[in-house]
Amino acid sequence: MRRIAVVGSTGSIGRSALDVIASQPDRLQLAGVAVRGRIDLLAAQLTRGHPPLVAVWDEAQADRYARDTGRPVLRGLDGLIELVSHPSVDTVVFAASGSDTLIPLVRAIQSGKRIALASKELLVMAGELIMRLVREHGTSLVPIDSEHAALFQCLHGVPRDQIARLIVTGSGGPLWGLQAAGAGLITREQVLAHPKWSMGPKITVDSATLMNKGLEVIEAHWLFDVPLERVRVVIHPEAVVHALVEMADGSLMAQMSPCDMRLPIQYALSFPERWTSAVPRVELTRLSALRFFEPDRDQFPCLELALQAARSGGTACVALNGANEAVVRAYLEDHLAFSEIPRVIAGVLEQHRAAAHPNLEEILHVDAWSRAAAREMIASCSTS
Repeated sequence: MRRIAVVGSTGSIGRSALDVIASQPDRLQLAGVAVRGRIDLLAAQLTRGHPPLVAVWDEAQADRYARDTGRPVLRGLDGLIELVSHPSVDTVVFAASGSDTLIPLVRAIQSGKRIALASKELLVMAGELIMRLVREHGTSLVPIDSEHAALFQCLHGVPRDQIARLIVTGSGGPLWGLQAAGAGLITREQVLAHPKWSMGPKITVDSATLMNKGLEVIEAHWLFDVPLERVRVVIHPEAVVHALVEMADGSLMAQMSPCDMRLPIQYALSFPERWTSAVPRVELTRLSALRFFEPDRDQFPCLELALQAARSGGTACVALNGANEAVVRAYLEDHLAFSEIPRVIAGVLEQHRAAAHPNLEEILHVDAWSRAAAREMIASCSTS
């Protein structure tokens, strides 16, 4: 029986993780949940899974939860750290996006927990540090992000010297093929209407700008110890092939599945085993085409910005991630036009002088600086 804690249980990935855990009662037990806020949804989840450990890392929401329910709650960052390092937990699903779960991830690894990681942002910020800690503490980290879960499956048992290239696919997001994508004519409804996946608003905006594909290149580089120049991005509108591995002899290995996050989540929790699931199967005879395109970097400049930061390395990726999170939040709060997103990120990267091999303190410092720098540029956009 594996005892699971889910960080970010009220988000789209977290809810899917709870579905997977509930579907495998003989193998998986929900040991704890953690949320930033959204305690109304949390209350509904607790009636379903009855986890003994509950953490709310927004202090005000933790106070409200304790007052409304009379139940004990682990509070703030310290409470989140206590949850992910608790002896009754052996596996932690990190389903929340954002940098505020970086310290808890580090502490979970240092406590020897198995990690199922959905948040690509954490590996973008601190991939070198995270993967070194995984090796030092003899634990495992299995990706949940669909493309990297696909690569993980294709690479299982393959010697690294036989790998020629990793190929990360993407549907193209909600704006692929729309010529107005860079002209400031895109509506909020278009940006948030992803054609294939049901995701939170932040990830959906990243998909619309193709920033998510750049972040995934960085994620793949650290997860699989492959040079950046050997990671390729292709657009695959059907979103059936989630990733491919090109072997040294030119053979291609692909992972195909429906667009359902329950499948990579279950594999992360079952690895190295595979369990039966209720996820629909791919019906090959119903596939009319499998198309692949080069991404348009002129129309989607955020992809090139991410690749530039990846080539700079070190804290450049921290600055990239912090600036991107700030601009996406500003866009969702109507403080920034969609067309201004790449300009602000580029401005932050131009101000930053990258440092190699950052430690945790340096990563957190650059993260805070990049967000502040982005907010300053956003304010100038709104007043100009």
